[in-house]
Amino acid sequence: MPLFLEPIFQERIWGGSRLKQFNYDIPSDHTGECWGISALPNGANKIIQGPFKGQTLDEVWASHRELFGDFPSKRFPLLTKILDAHDKLSVQVHPDDNYAYEHENGEFGKTECWYIIDAKEDAEIIYGTTATDKASLNEMIDNQDFDQLFKKINVKPGEFYYVPAGTVHGIGEGIMILETQQSSDTTYRIYDYDRVDKDGNKRDLHLDKSKDVITLGNESPNVIPETDIIENQKRTTFVNNEFFTVSKWEISGTLNYMKPREFCLVTVLEGEGQVISDGVINDIKKGDHFILTSENLDNVFEGELTLIISFI
Repeated sequence: MPLFLEPIFQERIWGGSRLKQFNYDIPSDHTGECWGISALPNGANKIIQGPFKGQTLDEVWASHRELFGDFPSKRFPLLTKILDAHDKLSVQVHPDDNYAYEHENGEFGKTECWYIIDAKEDAEIIYGTTATDKASLNEMIDNQDFDQLFKKINVKPGEFYYVPAGTVHGIGEGIMILETQQSSDTTYRIYDYDRVDKDGNKRDLHLDKSKDVITLGNESPNVIPETDIIENQKRTTFVNNEFFTVSKWEISGTLNYMKPREFCLVTVLEGEGQVISDGVINDIKKGDHFILTSENLDNVFEGELTLIISFI
């Protein structure tokens, strides 16, 4: 049986209420994040059915690594989120594995990617900088010359953005995304629009570490999606590299899904239907998150479904 997971919700200063559209019972109208598939210690999902019901994903990862093909990592490697940016997020950057290992107590770095679920008209993100050398980067950060430093681009629903470690980025207001990332919560804030929290305090900035890890250069890090048709169903592969492979499947009818790795992470973005694993039928609907494990050998999707599937 697949591992079906109970989402965890994170309230954020920039969050909203639109996660309700995924059939979620959110804690407030400032809910910014749904952690759909997570094994982070500060937010590990509970298994909601089957023999591991009540256990958390990090516990199952530690005690039943065979379900994940004995994947060679102490920690579960990926994290799937849905973000509702009612207001704009801070401008930030993440370290790579080497920097995070040295400066963040052995943590993973954080390369991530975004599928734009929804965006208001003229919504925009910050994606990269104009700085081509360290001196100009440091000067613009120190002088808060952010209009000159940050690159802004308009985004639309259905677009995809690859955000490797070192890329300065910020999600603008009115955008909802599905994020697939390395399993890390390490973030360095560069600019937070001088906002204050409910207690009147500004959130911390991390300028020295940001300067250390920002990637220089004007070239966009984005990737070109590839689309193909398998069993009359449309697959769009957004990214395929050493960090993760992320694809969107648009299914109308039946797909005999040939699992490409021992375990795959699945989020239902739209629709409803069934996943039939080794003859066991499970109903699935918009907002569900689950993992097909090494024990799920024969997998069939049926219905009208849009799925995001990721793996390493």
